[in-house]
Order: sequence, then structure tokens, then C-alpha cells
Amino acid sequence: MSEHLLEVNNLKMHFPIHGGIFWKHIGNVYAVDDVSFNIKPGETVGLVGESGCGKTTVGRTILHLYDPTAGRVIFDNQDISKLPKKKLRQLRRDIQMIFQDPYESLNSRHTIGEILKEPFVIHGIGAEAERTAEVKKLLLKVGLSENVMTRYPHEFSGGQRQRIGIARAVALKPKMIICDEPVSALDVSIQSQILNLLLDLQQDMNLTYIFIAHDLAVVRHISDRVAVMYLGKIVEFTDADSIYENPLHPYTQALISAIPVPDPEADTSKKQILIGDVPSPINPPSGCRFHTRCPMATDMCVEREPTLQAAKGTSGEAHLVSCHYA
Repeated sequence: MSEHLLEVNNLKMHFPIHGGIFWKHIGNVYAVDDVSFNIKPGETVGLVGESGCGKTTVGRTILHLYDPTAGRVIFDNQDISKLPKKKLRQLRRDIQMIFQDPYESLNSRHTIGEILKEPFVIHGIGAEAERTAEVKKLLLKVGLSENVMTRYPHEFSGGQRQRIGIARAVALKPKMIICDEPVSALDVSIQSQILNLLLDLQQDMNLTYIFIAHDLAVVRHISDRVAVMYLGKIVEFTDADSIYENPLHPYTQALISAIPVPDPEADTSKKQILIGDVPSPINPPSGCRFHTRCPMATDMCVEREPTLQAAKGTSGEAHLVSCHYA
């Protein structure tokens, strides 16, 4: 029996590209390319990186919204990467997702009561009266009144809609929730409320989170460990404090450097500004994928791809980094 609730081994998700008169396969988008990590029960792992780095695709592939191209996803000691469709329904009781946009993730034609009863209906849980009672409990749990059951999503603010989305995600008491940028579409004043709600629910229900975001300050607040992704690969993986206090990969250093400092007199001369654009995932660079933007790049970086391994002076999985010169 593994101590990990989730183990992701060499996960790949390549989207085919078709074109031409006969709609032939002419290439692939290498959205996720050989990603491995693990999560213990009750832990929060943050996935961070620029837009297009593949972090959302990782979450959706784990949930089996995409069929992985290669690799294994082991959840609760069961390989779920090749599950038949009949068994996916049971899996989705244990793994749920909170989506980025609370305006799009709720059905505008259904009342809040109907939206929150839907998980119970799909899985055949309880009679109508029992479902109604559970929905009332869920609404109170996420800080909303039970009187909102007859109202529609358009009557609520963004923060309230996200609370409804969170209530739907925890309705069936899952073991793990994939949070896909759950606060990025919200006002800054509301973000902390939603983050604190997620932390409270985690403690009350012993939830495990994969927290996907591009805001590193938010990720530090909620995560135990952080995986930094670049162009479909994890380039650094360690505990949250080490990522911020001792980043080893040049890309991570640049991301940390870009965090705004609320001090007009702060020294900005040492800020690391990334040059150039993220290469296309259709034709990623040879060797280290970051070498086209890295100030430390050498010929070895162009020719040889680094592996994700323990940094010098660390052992085991204490601080993993994918860089020849870390």
C-alpha cells in the first residue's frame, strides 16, 4: 500500500494536429510531456507556471476529461489512467474539480437547488427530501443562506458563484479536489475569503488539493508543496517555503522576482526579467526547453535535456530541480 493518495508517473498528453486536403495528422501539441509527482492524503500541491505551460491539462487528464497519451495515474492504489467509462462515474465521486470561471461553470437555466442536487441525482443518492436537506447543509457550509435555493446563478456575484461551485465540488465528500485557478477571476478582496474557505473545508473534510494557479503569492498561502511547470514539464518541485526562499531553477527565480513588492523604495535592480516568448508546444526546443530564454544557457543546455532530480545538498524528494547548473 502506497503512502500517497495520488501518483502521477510519466504522464503525457499530446493533442494531434490535422491539416491538408485529406485532414492528415501533421503534428502534435505537446501540452504535457513526461510529468511525474505525488500527493499525500490531506496535502495541497500547487501547480504554477505561465499561461500555456500545461498545468490545467495535467488536472484535466488526471480527472480523465482527456485520455492520456502515455503514463500512469494511480489514485488510492488503483491505476485510473485506462479506466473504462463505466468505472469513471465512481471515480468522479472521489475526484472533483473547481473551475476557473464561476460565470461559465454553473448552468444558467437551473436554480441553485437544482445545481447542487445534480450530483446526488447522477449517483442515485437519497430521496428528494434527503437531497434538499443535504443542499441546505452545503450552502451553510460555504457561507450562503439556505434561502438561495430557488434563485438562479445570474443573481449572484462572482465570489458567491464560486462558493456555489465549491459546494457542488464537495457535495459527494470527495477525497481529492482539483482547483483550476479558482480565484483568478475574482476581485482581490474576495480571493482571500475563498482561499480561507478552501482551507477550512480541507481541515473539516480531510480534503486533498491540487491547486492550479499563476499567482505565486496565492499558491504560497495555500500549498504545502509547489511544482513549477514550463512548456509541459515540471522544472522544480519542493515545499512552498523553499520555492520562495531558495528557488534553484532560473525560471522559478524569474517568477519569484516578478512578484510585486508593496514598497516604492524597494531595490528593483536585481529583478530578473525574462526575455522572449514561450516557445510553441508544437515544436519545443531541443535539450532544456528553457534554454531559449535562460541567461545561464550553454551548449550543453541546447544539446542535452536535464532530468528532474534531487538538487545538490539534498536527498530523496526534498528539492527536485531540472537544470544542469542548479
